[in-house]
Amino acid sequence: MAVRASNSEFIEAGRLLFARPFNFVKGCVRIADLPAATGVEVAFAGRSNVGKSSLINALTGRTTLARTSNTPGRTQELNIFVSEGSPLTVVDMPGYGFAKAPKPKVMAWTMLIHAYLTGRPNLRRVYLLIDGRHGAKANDLSVMNELDAAAVSYQIVVTKADKPSDIDLDRAISATRAVIAKRPAAHPDIIVTSAEKKTGLDSLRAEIAALLSGPPV
Repeated sequence: MAVRASNSEFIEAGRLLFARPFNFVKGCVRIADLPAATGVEVAFAGRSNVGKSSLINALTGRTTLARTSNTPGRTQELNIFVSEGSPLTVVDMPGYGFAKAPKPKVMAWTMLIHAYLTGRPNLRRVYLLIDGRHGAKANDLSVMNELDAAAVSYQIVVTKADKPSDIDLDRAISATRAVIAKRPAAHPDIIVTSAEKKTGLDSLRAEIAALLSGPPV
């Protein structure tokens, strides 16, 4: 029987896991450039400017591990980070849905994201980031459809929860919960975070630590 990742055991395991040094390995523009598929890999996906890099920095307690920018589309590669002394690899994915980028570049990003999400054998979970100010958009639903079809486990992480009003945030969370209710590959729990305020980070670290302990929870 799987143990819930919210248990204090996994809260502490998550704290210790992310207290370890994390190092940037490389940025990959092709699937062939990825490191060998060993250990446990988790990926952070979401629309451009949803806060993937900021969240990774907050999780690891670093300010410059993942490059952040106010310019949508800055992350253009699969950026690989490894945890020293543990089997965990974290992947910061290119943002999707940035229409102002040149069409060939958008097509290349889309193909890279598709190939990675559907073909990485050690990918244990995708953390799909949804902006708390806007909720799930059409391109988020397209990614969910793809993950469901490929039977890739994913969990919704609401970002920038400190930005909207409480009413607007609750509305976005409720709408997102309704979207994932009957999706076969979606984790039923939504994690609400703010990289700026450091909220929700313990819960997210605990979920990732639980993945390292055995079968998916």
